[in-house]
Amino acid sequence: MQPDAYARVWKRSGRGQSLSRHELGARAELAVADFVFACGFDVLARNVRLGALEVDIVARRRGLIVVIECRTRGKRSFTRGFESVSWTKRMRIARAVERLWRARLRRMPGVDRVRIDVASVRFGQRRTSIEYAEGAIATSTF
Repeated sequence: MQPDAYARVWKRSGRGQSLSRHELGARAELAVADFVFACGFDVLARNVRLGALEVDIVARRRGLIVVIECRTRGKRSFTRGFESVSWTKRMRIARAVERLWRARLRRMPGVDRVRIDVASVRFGQRRTSIEYAEGAIATSTF
């Protein structure tokens, strides 16, 4: 997504306008990327495609690579973002991270471990809240 597209996603959230699912997801990913950057991570990539698989955010702090799955729910949803990460989704994310490790990460100098986190984003009237779970999806490969 180009920088001007980010501006459109943020501007369109005015009163009376609803965001599409894609725009809501892009806004949530942007909020999480800002959050992990504020926590001292460098955001290496977003929306990394690995064949049919995808990871939302890849970030690094020293020797730790963190792959983050971002979830958000609409205002009328009965479940929270964390509850939407099913067993099948967890297995797909783990498979994507294993593929990412083999294809790119293990050759990066100074990288010694990978962790999979999940972030749940909620948008309120005037504030965005992020619940963040470190190591939410376990892998035995790394």
